[in-house]
Amino acid sequence: MKKGGFVFIFLILFFLTTPIAKASGASLYLSPNSGTFYAGSTFDVSIILNTGGNNVNAISADLKFDPKKIQVVSPVTGKSFISIWVTSPSYSNLEGKISFRGGIPSPGVNTSSGSALTITFRAIEPGETTLYFLDTSKVLLDDGKATEILNFTGSGKYIISLPLPEGPIVSSSTHPDQNKWYKNNNVAFSWNKEDTVSDFSYVLDTNPQGIPDNESKGNKSSVSFSNLKDGIWYFHIKAKKENNWGGISHYLARIDNDSPASFKIEVSPSTKTSFSQPIVSFITTDAFSKIDHYEVKTVDITAEHKNKREAFFIETASPYQLPILGIGKYLVIVRAYDNAGNWQKESIEIEIAPEKILITERGVWLEGVFLSWWPILLAFLILIISVLSILIILWQRERECKIQFASKLREREQIIRRNLEKSRRQ
Repeated sequence: MKKGGFVFIFLILFFLTTPIAKASGASLYLSPNSGTFYAGSTFDVSIILNTGGNNVNAISADLKFDPKKIQVVSPVTGKSFISIWVTSPSYSNLEGKISFRGGIPSPGVNTSSGSALTITFRAIEPGETTLYFLDTSKVLLDDGKATEILNFTGSGKYIISLPLPEGPIVSSSTHPDQNKWYKNNNVAFSWNKEDTVSDFSYVLDTNPQGIPDNESKGNKSSVSFSNLKDGIWYFHIKAKKENNWGGISHYLARIDNDSPASFKIEVSPSTKTSFSQPIVSFITTDAFSKIDHYEVKTVDITAEHKNKREAFFIETASPYQLPILGIGKYLVIVRAYDNAGNWQKESIEIEIAPEKILITERGVWLEGVFLSWWPILLAFLILIISVLSILIILWQRERECKIQFASKLREREQIIRRNLEKSRRQ
């Protein structure tokens, strides 16, 4: 083999066996992606881009947040690597959405931690909240084809809490856990009283940053409120010592006395079917404490089964496939529970009908009519006997006809022979 051939083969083997560096996809994430902040305070979250070793010339981002927990104060673009804003950063504290579209002139940007946008949020309501990217977010490669290379988006989870108490330490016998919802709309608060305290001022409202006025409410260490509306209530209190009002303490009470919204139960394939395990689907909402879980019960209401033992509820999720049901009618009951323990009940009647012809251990279903095995077997035996009887009668009649025909044929032969003998004699 010539020397050139060896070189060619060597080059082929080299490129086949040598790993080729390949850039990974881009990712968007949040910094910080977690943290604890006090209601009323502000905090910043930056949108960070990792291009994965690629040159990127465009970014499109849509983020979602819970406006009841946090709200946007302003998006800050001063430290962004984006130089051309196709769509300036915009937000809606009503819908809980942030959007922006931006570009970078060719050759674009290649970074592992570039800041695209910094958003200032205000913490509104205590609880846990999540900030995340929507599927419409994109990162485009600077390749002249606008190739989309975003393959990962990170989310942020933040805890909003009430400010640390600066005044009396407050507790509640009716609503002891500030993170839990209660059905009770009568709330009682109590607090500690130091020896040097002469007066207290307090107020109950729906503002997490509420401030009690400087008017004394007396020197008692407890108070109660009745028939409050559903929602989140804040109790604010401060104490007066030596003619000076001290710091403010806050206490949160969550009230939800209403049931979840009514809902419909969908049955697949239908409310009347021959399928023995229908699937039921259901969903509802709750205005305040949100849905906690669902429970389902199936009751056999077929006439001959009404005295059967009562079924029990099973905690489940939608969609739910019912257990194997026999032919008959059933009542499917679904209860939706919210986080305060309120529930809404809905029900639907279904029927498991037989197929046009369905054979069972007890008998046969024929077009919805049940026939027991004994009448069927008896009818079958009668049919067989009748058919056999008819066949025997027909056979006997045929045999008799054959005998008669043979007898007449012999008589005719004898007559013909006699006539032939007579003609010979003559």
